[in-house]
Amino acid sequence: MKLSRLLKHLLLPDWWLQRVFARADLAAIGEAITACEKSHRGELRFVVEGPMPMSALWREMTPRARAVELFSQLRVWDTEENSGILIYVQLVDRKVEILADRGIAVRVPQAEWGAICRAMEASFRRGEWRGGALQAVTRAGALLASHFPAGANNPNELPDQPLVL
Repeated sequence: MKLSRLLKHLLLPDWWLQRVFARADLAAIGEAITACEKSHRGELRFVVEGPMPMSALWREMTPRARAVELFSQLRVWDTEENSGILIYVQLVDRKVEILADRGIAVRVPQAEWGAICRAMEASFRRGEWRGGALQAVTRAGALLASHFPAGANNPNELPDQPLVL
């Protein structure tokens, strides 16, 4: 286990996460998800995590592995058309991961999601937290709309509001 990484996660104050993503920012992200989901049958779930839990750090879990764990715990995979997307922001490690359920993964290459992640990380490095997140939701929504356009039946199967851990 890398001591510097462990200390970063353990010593980060609770208020820091709220400074990065204020309530208004989280509300705007939720509204953007609600709006974009009207144009497709996919489901977006946005998760922001400050420090990882000690159990994840002890297992030396990468942000990607943590995203996989949350994808399962939050049941993003449990949509009717297997069209769930998880956008996971790991603030301490400064990483973004996007996981697509199998219904989408066969149509959209991981490189597309990776490009959205890298653009989001670049925005975050410039301090554009809200803008980077909104741009990612818009780009992910456009990909979903091109492969899963809205139909007559377009249920909202996952919460639209971002989850802050």
